Amino acid sequence: MSRAFVKENDLEHAGIDIPERSISDEINYVTPNGLKSLQETVTKLESDRAKLLGDDNPAPKEKKMRIEREIRYYLSRIDSAIIIYPDQQPTDIVLFSANVEVENFDGKILTFMIVGEDEANIKLSKISYVSPLAKALIGAKIDDEVIWHKPSGNEQLIITGITYPNI
Repeated sequence: MSRAFVKENDLEHAGIDIPERSISDEINYVTPNGLKSLQETVTKLESDRAKLLGDDNPAPKEKKMRIEREIRYYLSRIDSAIIIYPDQQPTDIVLFSANVEVENFDGKILTFMIVGEDEANIKLSKISYVSPLAKALIGAKIDDEVIWHKPSGNEQLIITGITYPNI
């Protein structure tokens, strides 16, 4: 193809193919802290992008495009966010934003917080409300037994505590 028929913008990004991040089809429930985290992420990304403005080298240009993709993703998540306030949840049932204490068959006590997809972090014991564990827990009350369907096999859990953080 002759260069005469190629837009300059097309040449600028030639060879750089950065697909958009997929967005979940699930309802975007978030805790107030989850929304704050999304907003802080956008602020940091915008700062990172500003540092790259004016640098026309290919590597920074690709990095800038990746940052812009992330900004679009997080702005979309902020735009679709439905905030669930923990202090407005009934305290006797496991729902979104609950801290749930469970005891497994071995007597080990585990605690999980049920949060939105973007806020989930198993290292912090924050699980997405669409995860198999959260689905097993939601709707349960203290002393209820639930079955956690895991790839390694089902595990029986007993709900021993339900709290909601004060935000």
